[in-house]
Order: sequence, then C-alpha cells, then structure tokens
Amino acid sequence: MNIFRPGFVFLTILTAGYAAVAAPANAAPASRPNVLLIVADDLGFSDIGPYGGEISTPNLDRLASEGMRFTQFYNCAVCVMTRAALYSGLFPRPGKGGLLRNNTVTLGEALRPAGYFTVLTGKWHLGSEAPHRPIDRGFDEYYGVLSGCCDYFSPAKPDPYFYNDGGNRRIFAHNDQLITEFPADYYTTNAFSDHAADMIRRAAKSNRPFFINLCYTAPHFPLHALAEDVARQRGKYRDGYDKLRARRFQRQIELGIVNPAVTKLSNIDPKTGTYRYEYQTKSWDQLDQASRQREEERMEVYAAMVDRLDQGIGRVLSALAETGLAKNTVIFFLSDNGGCTRWSENNAKEMAGFIEYNRGVPVGDGRGYEFVGPSWGWAQNAPFRHAKTWTYEGGLCTPMIVRWPGVVKAGAITHQQGHVIDFLPTLLQLANRPYPEKNNGEKTPALEGRSLIPILRGGTAEPHQVPLAWELYGNRAIRDGDWKLVWGASDRRWELYNLATDRSETTDLSGKYPDRSTKMAAGWEQWAKRTGVVIK
Repeated sequence: MNIFRPGFVFLTILTAGYAAVAAPANAAPASRPNVLLIVADDLGFSDIGPYGGEISTPNLDRLASEGMRFTQFYNCAVCVMTRAALYSGLFPRPGKGGLLRNNTVTLGEALRPAGYFTVLTGKWHLGSEAPHRPIDRGFDEYYGVLSGCCDYFSPAKPDPYFYNDGGNRRIFAHNDQLITEFPADYYTTNAFSDHAADMIRRAAKSNRPFFINLCYTAPHFPLHALAEDVARQRGKYRDGYDKLRARRFQRQIELGIVNPAVTKLSNIDPKTGTYRYEYQTKSWDQLDQASRQREEERMEVYAAMVDRLDQGIGRVLSALAETGLAKNTVIFFLSDNGGCTRWSENNAKEMAGFIEYNRGVPVGDGRGYEFVGPSWGWAQNAPFRHAKTWTYEGGLCTPMIVRWPGVVKAGAITHQQGHVIDFLPTLLQLANRPYPEKNNGEKTPALEGRSLIPILRGGTAEPHQVPLAWELYGNRAIRDGDWKLVWGASDRRWELYNLATDRSETTDLSGKYPDRSTKMAAGWEQWAKRTGVVIK
C-alpha cells in the first residue's frame, strides 16, 4: 500500500507560516487545560537532576520544583509496548491486529472529538502504513520518525548495522509526506523541540485547546550528540559507573526520592566484578586505560544527548510563556522504559561486532553506531536492578513529573502507584469527555487504567481494578499492593519481593512465603490469558 504522497519534503516545511487552526462546532471551552505530554526514550530513572542525576537539566529541574514527582510510576519495559499502553489505556495486546486495533481508542481519537488540536511530534513506532499512522489514529498533525530509533543527523538514513524495521528503512514523515533529505545542521532533538514549539504558537492563534505529544528519540541509541554539548561533559565520568551509582543514590536520598530505610543500592559482587551475577561486565578499577577512555566517552555523549533534550524542553516552555498558555497547560514528562544496557550482555559475539563496527570512529560521530553499554546502563537506573526489557524496577519504573499551575502543589513528591495505562482516563477527565462506547464502528474494550487526577489534586487515587502485570521477551512480573512477583533473571523462576521494605528487589522472599508466590503466579497467568500473552 502506498501511504505517502510522492516526492520529497524538506525541513523548510516546519518553518513555513501556519494558518490559524479552525475551531470546529464542538470546540472545547478555554477553561479546559491544554496538555503537553513529553516522552523521553530509554532515559534511566536517575538520569535527570530531579531524580538524582548529575546531568544538567535546569528545565526539568524547574518543572519538578513547580510540580509533582512520582517515585512509583510504571511503563512496559520497552518503547513499543509502553506506547501501545500509553495511547490506549490498556495493557499491550500482542497478536493479530497489532497493538492498536480498530476498536482501540487512542489519546488523539479521544481528545480530537472533544475539540482539541491534536499533535504528535517525534517517535511513533506503532505502524508506518495506513491505517496505523498517527494521522489515521486521531492526530491532526504529525512530524517525526514512524519507525523506532534513527540516526540523529539524518533520520531517514538506512540503519547501518543493528535495527532492520523492514529492510533497514527509517520512515520519516510530515503528515502524509515523506522527508528524505535534511539540512547539514539537522539534529532530531532540535527539530522535534522546534516543531512542538511551533505547534504551540499555531494553537495560540485558535480558540481550541491543544494536546501535544512530544516524543523524543533521545537518549536512545545510537549515541549521536552535538560537539558543543559533548564538550560540557568532558571529564565528568572519570570515576566510572560504580561511583556514579553511589553518588546518584545519595542524591536521591537527599531529594526524598528514595527512603534508605527500605531501599538499598544493588551492589557489585567484589569476587566476580558482576552485578549480582547478572551482568558479565567488569568493575571500573578492573578496566585498562584504553577501555576506561572509551567508556568515559560513551557516557559523556549520552549525557550530552540528555542535556540537549532538556534544552529543547526549555524552548517549548518558552513558547508556552510567550503565547500566554503556560498557566492553562498541564505538562507531563516521563520515559518510555528504563535506561538501556545494549549491547547484549550475554552475547560476546554481538558485543564484539559492535566494537569492531565502531573502531576508529569517535563516540558521538554520525558515522558510528554506539551503545552506552551494560555498566552505564545499570547505573542510569540507580538504585534499581536491571534495565530496559527486564521486569525488575530498573526496567519498569520511570521518572514522571507533572506540572499543573494552580492545581499540583509545587515541589510535591508522591509515592502512590501510577502506570502509563492511566493517561487515557486522566486526559478524558481533563477534557470532560466520557470514554467512547464504540470506535471505528466496533465496541471499545474496557479501560484498564484509572485517572491520576485525585493524586494530582493532592488526594489518593483508587487502586487499579486489575493487577499491574508485565510480560516481555519471556520476562514477567505482577504487582499486588506492596508485593511484587518477578520471573528471575538468573535462574528463570519466580522471585517474590516486598517493595515496602525492599524497593530495589534485593531479597527474594518466595521461599518464606510460598503460598503468596503461588497465588500471585496464578494471578499473572490469568492476566496473561486475558491479554493474549503466549506463555512459554
């Protein structure tokens, strides 16, 4: 199926003048808040300043000081599954029909009939052909990469080594027009920030509220950064990933993000140099000088990517201020999964291949395709265990900040649970719109999320009516109150943790409470059956 109009579209399409957005007959009143939903890609729990990170993030620091931080907000451990859940209010349903099916109501499909101007900027990753593109699923405006990760300097460039997505394609588009050529100074993070800021200015010319979903690809691999940003990071990571984790953990205690009485920092085993026998990676003092230098450069470039993301958020905040829309805009910020450890920690051949491919190419250069690696990847999720794709807290728990002027208490921290399935019911409540009974002529599935509005207003949200559960690549978990059952990374069996006393999942209690473990395992199987997960 040919889904795009023929020909090229250049970046100048972004800077052309925009006509005011015409308001439909059912346009929402101005009292309904605008919504800006910002999603980072592969950002670790402790990477940003408000969650203990040392990377300069003044704009996110500001949002946190003026808003609320969640300490127990969950994603689905990998980008595509998180996006499916975030847009639909449902746990991901694998299988025939795709993750967004005809009767699934997306955020765009929910808010556009309520009079909102709906925009998606950046990464989509839920389909590149009609009827699965953003413009087919409720968004008035789309600009970005329809596939997964991409080259930051030339995002339509075929992937040189790792990801395929159908013959190495990287599909970049503005609405139904392909973009295949980019200016010499192009950088995706800047382009996404500028497009979102332009859409805010465009919305300000109309009497419609807006829903803008800004989905950065940063800091997802490949490690590509601007030289000026990298220069600011030089020398900051000479002490290595072991000490970085400890410092971040200490800052988290000082910030009130973690309680040291119930949270430990999962440590490196001194005999093996591995993290709890789960990563075959060396401690910092075991590396030779050349290896240390390359490791430093990886983290410097990664930090530069986060720095540039924060700068972009600053430009978007400036657009809100200059248009006078800031006071009536709810801003959400989160990551789609835990920090990424790629390379494959259990595949020496693959790891060697990545090293050889990048040999002689400076980290951050567009000719390379670097990953941050398993040791920094673990550190980015301090104090938790593991990372992206795993169902320990390091893979599932995201930083989440909400600013809502006049409603959310400035500087608040909540330890209540939240999940990306909560976004649809939350935004429906903000828009004063009921959940549709039908979508595309079919009966809609029952929502599995619940609104976060009570938490944002300083109260207590009702518990989820269904257990929070996960499955990904054979990894699985279920949470029931403070108890969490995880399919273990080491010996592939169920492990039980009490997160009220052991948030970083260091002490397995399955032997002490076998009946609870059995009951929760049965609950996970019921969840898997309901959501169509194939149990292997």
